[in-house]
Amino acid sequence: MKAVRMAVVTLGVIFIALGVYNIHLVNGGETTDEMQRLQQQLNNEIMSRPFSVADEARVKAYIQDAQKRGEVPAPYTGKHWKPGYTCVDLRPYSYREYLACRYYHFYYGRYYR
Repeated sequence: MKAVRMAVVTLGVIFIALGVYNIHLVNGGETTDEMQRLQQQLNNEIMSRPFSVADEARVKAYIQDAQKRGEVPAPYTGKHWKPGYTCVDLRPYSYREYLACRYYHFYYGRYYR
């Protein structure tokens, strides 16, 4: 069993070394002008997109309004929540779910379970 394990580890190391060697051969160890141009183009494209931060005043107004109504936040019933998420992770799916999450977090002091 030890010999099999050692053979698998040895083969793994060899394949990793070959992969690194192939990458070095393809890139020549340096980035080409074409690769630099493409990276610059990608950077410009990303930077030209609008950066949207949630309007905090609007979120606070929503929370205050819900408090005035005496609304108790319900547990999450949607399909997008996963363990480790925060409210920001819901925003791409639904702004309404994002607001509900923010109120839930404000009210209970924790995120959904």
